[in-house]
Amino acid sequence: MVNLGKVELTKKGQSINLTKSQQGIGEILVNLNWNQQPAKASKGFLASLFGTSSNSGIDLDLGCLFELTDGSIGCVQALGNAFGSLQTAPFIGLDGDDRTGTNSAGENLRINGNKVFDIKRVLVYTFIYEGIANWSEADGIVTINYGAGPSIEVRLDEHRNGKNMCAIAMIENVNNETFKVERLVEYFTGHSDMDKAYNWGLSWRAGRK
Repeated sequence: MVNLGKVELTKKGQSINLTKSQQGIGEILVNLNWNQQPAKASKGFLASLFGTSSNSGIDLDLGCLFELTDGSIGCVQALGNAFGSLQTAPFIGLDGDDRTGTNSAGENLRINGNKVFDIKRVLVYTFIYEGIANWSEADGIVTINYGAGPSIEVRLDEHRNGKNMCAIAMIENVNNETFKVERLVEYFTGHSDMDKAYNWGLSWRAGRK
């Protein structure tokens, strides 16, 4: 994609509409990247006794809730192998699952922007699948790129340690012409709590990758 500058959404509720070209919106690439390096742990006797000297880092997972204009709702995420599809409903696909955070490409969620008539709203979120819920160490950042406009950046810099899920951004249909991207950065204890907060209406049960 051509570099068309960058817009940072730094305050809750701040938003921007995507620019539509003559060819449409095209593919919207939502990238999650984070710092996988674990914090330096104490090497004392008590640390080793209680296992606090572990070098394991944080495994962040990228996903989304979606609502289509026909009323269909669901989620796209690695947990439960719900990777979605770019060409068929829900017109959203997850590239894969970076279990380490060391992949420089991070994790990518792709939205078919040319299906704007079919997509009502998308809630982009991340959750800590493994590791302590310490968002300040993860230093997460989501970047949204598409063909006709500047990249949109949302940093997870409002931390609520102890809660393992973060609603990052809402992508909403605007008059079947484009999408509005709004910063959320709200933290929750899990999928169900987040679902209720945004009135999605899904039923949740425990799953594994």
